[in-house]
Amino acid sequence: MKYFIIFFSSVTFIFAQNQVLLTPQEQQYLLDKKTIKMCVDPDWEPFEIINKNGLHEGISNDLISFISSQIGLKIELVKTKDWDESIIFSQEHKCDILSFLNETPKRKEWLTFTEPIFYDPNVLVGRSERKYIEDISQEHLTIALPRNTAMAERFAKDFPNLTIIPTNSESEAFKLVEDRKADITLRSLIVTAFTIKKDGLFNLKIIGEPKGYENILKIGVRKDEPILRDILNHGIAKLTQKETDKIINKHVNIVIEKVTYLTIAFWGFLAVIMIAAVILLWNYILRRRVAVEVAKNLKQKELLFEQKRKAELGELIANISHQWRNGLANISAINLHLMVLSDEVENISSKDTKAFTKKIDTSIEFMSQTMEVFLNFYKNKKQHDSFNLIESINTSMIFIDILIKTNKLKIDIIENDKIHIDANINEWIHIWLNLFTNTINEAIKKSIIAPQVTITIEKNQVLYQDNCKGFDEATLQSIQNDESKGLGLKMSKDILDKYKWKLKIENKEDGALFILLSHE
Repeated sequence: MKYFIIFFSSVTFIFAQNQVLLTPQEQQYLLDKKTIKMCVDPDWEPFEIINKNGLHEGISNDLISFISSQIGLKIELVKTKDWDESIIFSQEHKCDILSFLNETPKRKEWLTFTEPIFYDPNVLVGRSERKYIEDISQEHLTIALPRNTAMAERFAKDFPNLTIIPTNSESEAFKLVEDRKADITLRSLIVTAFTIKKDGLFNLKIIGEPKGYENILKIGVRKDEPILRDILNHGIAKLTQKETDKIINKHVNIVIEKVTYLTIAFWGFLAVIMIAAVILLWNYILRRRVAVEVAKNLKQKELLFEQKRKAELGELIANISHQWRNGLANISAINLHLMVLSDEVENISSKDTKAFTKKIDTSIEFMSQTMEVFLNFYKNKKQHDSFNLIESINTSMIFIDILIKTNKLKIDIIENDKIHIDANINEWIHIWLNLFTNTINEAIKKSIIAPQVTITIEKNQVLYQDNCKGFDEATLQSIQNDESKGLGLKMSKDILDKYKWKLKIENKEDGALFILLSHE
């Protein structure tokens, strides 16, 4: 009789349960067990919550309901007051499975884990005024993290530079950041988008995405019942990406839509990577060219010029990367606004759509123009251009825009007369780069709180004056006698001589005065 029941159960499982084939041992386990007890996180919306009626809701519930339906598994919810109690109940075998969690060494002490059922990146969240964090290991900040979570466990181990503030819930972590009681928090991308939209926390934003700390969510099973894990894996194998997307879209429409809109950002980042590769390749070509030129005993002046260009390459790459990141951040902000609007309004007007499209197009155009200027600068141009002198000044300011803003350098340009020059514009850009860099370095060295430059353009001369207290007498004397070892000012003087201009340097009451004089 017993074998007949098992045979009958086999037929039932094969034909009634979407063709999931269980072994006789697995079928007998389900017959004996009857009901599986499950603990969840009662406050992890939109992943899962226990609602006011005591029912399990959220993405986790729908995924596990689908999995259990594939294998004929009956699950009973064990109600807990918080995640800490769910962990304790699991350790005490008051529940057979934990619904939705990351696998960690600590949890493996009493649990075994199924195959992944959901993937979601974790992101750093801070107030809107905080800068993007490239490397969290270099920051000394406070971070609010719900206690007994996988990320709290990993961050405590991997980042001793951070001060962890444990919280009882996701919402408490967000609240601490909003109230400036914590610098940042780390949350799932889905939870972040859902919470910011639901609670209107638009003074918060995503400020980083630490690599290698993604949520790979699985079902945790009692370690003494590995057969239950194997049974669940049969159901997980039937979970398709289409089914997963359908479940996610039911709870957070913003996520599925975001996949589509983020394509723009994805291609933007891909473009940055490709451009960086081109720049590195171009840098390699420049190195080879310098080696060849040295071998042919070219003039020392040309060699120094190439070396100076290479020395500036690292800073200029950082600047162009930041400019692109600003553009992408702007597109991301527009995208988030559009997604929020799409959830609040059933049909977005064509007027609004055109407005958003125009804003995105403007950002992309800015990024394109920035890169075009950058690539033109690194072309080894020998021909002369006819240009307005102020054009070369403005272009040089684009290259060191971040350096200027970081050091709060104020630049005033007074154009009393227009000066048109027939020359290699890249060489003139180098002159202004050298002068601006010299001012910034002096401001840093002398702790000038509000550095300022005034450029006055007149008929046959340009006056460049800063407020950085000038040169000491010995240094000024060596510069005037062409004995200075500094490459920047020497290069500037050589370029000006080439085009029949002259550079004079004087100390004024509050800074240095550089006078560019035309011989014509």
